[in-house]
Amino acid sequence: MSRIYNIAIQISSLILRLIALFNPKIKLFVAGRKDVFQVLKNTFSKEDQVVWVHTASLGEFEQGLPVIERLKKEYPTYKILVTFFSPSGYEVKKNSSAAHAITYLPLDTLKNAERFVKLVNPKLVIFVKYEIWPNYLKVLAQRKTPILLISALFKEEQIYFKKYGGFMKRTLHNFSHIFVQNTNSVKLLHEIGINHTSLGGDTRFDRVMEILERDNHLDFMEQFKTDSPLLVAGSTWPEDEEVLVPQINADTSNLKYVLAPHNIKPEHIAKLKTSIQKKTVLYSQMDNKSLSDYDVLIIDTIGLLTKIYSYANLAYVGGGFATGLHNTLEPAVFGIPVIIGSNYKGFKEAEDLVEQGGVLVVNSREEHLILMKKLLSDRDYLERTGAVNLNYVIKNKGASTQIMEHIRTLL
Repeated sequence: MSRIYNIAIQISSLILRLIALFNPKIKLFVAGRKDVFQVLKNTFSKEDQVVWVHTASLGEFEQGLPVIERLKKEYPTYKILVTFFSPSGYEVKKNSSAAHAITYLPLDTLKNAERFVKLVNPKLVIFVKYEIWPNYLKVLAQRKTPILLISALFKEEQIYFKKYGGFMKRTLHNFSHIFVQNTNSVKLLHEIGINHTSLGGDTRFDRVMEILERDNHLDFMEQFKTDSPLLVAGSTWPEDEEVLVPQINADTSNLKYVLAPHNIKPEHIAKLKTSIQKKTVLYSQMDNKSLSDYDVLIIDTIGLLTKIYSYANLAYVGGGFATGLHNTLEPAVFGIPVIIGSNYKGFKEAEDLVEQGGVLVVNSREEHLILMKKLLSDRDYLERTGAVNLNYVIKNKGASTQIMEHIRTLL
């Protein structure tokens, strides 16, 4: 099976290079990996003590960040390397100050793994959530490097728990310890003989608690919101906007709106603005304007959404009518109701909060209209719903503390 896997990786590499000629995202995926080994040579020496943290994309980076920040604080002489698999994570965070170096992870060939690990020579490796690459894990285990998998989530349908999944099942034994999010993951791993596990929870709760406790002040939001209630719609897709815009246009209250679309390309932003009948301003065009005069603010940039949520009285999180739900914890931590579309299965925190009543699901624009009227007319309902979300985050924080306790035994 190992041989089949390695052949598949080689074939995938060739296919990706062909697709890169026509697909901009895959082009980034391929081109971004060309200079990785040179970056490593320029950044790390044999004398350096390195902790390597690997994440798939942006969400997993945010998941790993509480541990990264605590590592930097407790082990200031160590260097941190962060790697990404996906362009959507790397391109956003490549200039982050969170690590000494941020690169793509070269494809999981044995040659790449050996060269990468030799250059970095990590004292500790942390993989976040789903990223499990057999050749890298094999090389690291052979060097007796401690390898942690954190905030992991396992489900019965995954290959590790199938009769034909022996190769990937054996790969899990290379981890020194696996911190999982729920008891079902512990149970599944024990059933296949993986006992070096702990119920550690999800480090994203620690991350959003940090967001709550930081300074979230934004001058432009102070000017825009004034004393009006505010709905912030984050990471919206066109399918979400088809639900939101009719409600915005029909709204006769003094509610203000911030829309932060997932797609901030000029043509999409222009189309969205044209569809809104209320007085609307773009973030990129708000200079010298009296923001308090506007009803809708469209954020056509990235990096501001988590702070903007702090001004909201209620939130809408996009993706539930499109490819998959975005982060509901970021607004939930501010103790406000969160509205989502119906495609939320597989997102544990959303499933939990829907069941508890803090996240509210709409299946159509008509349902969204009805729900908004209820939230705006019943202040007690709005506050009770929001309190459910904050209490949920507080109850589930602490995963990074448990992980750090284990790391202290390794470094």
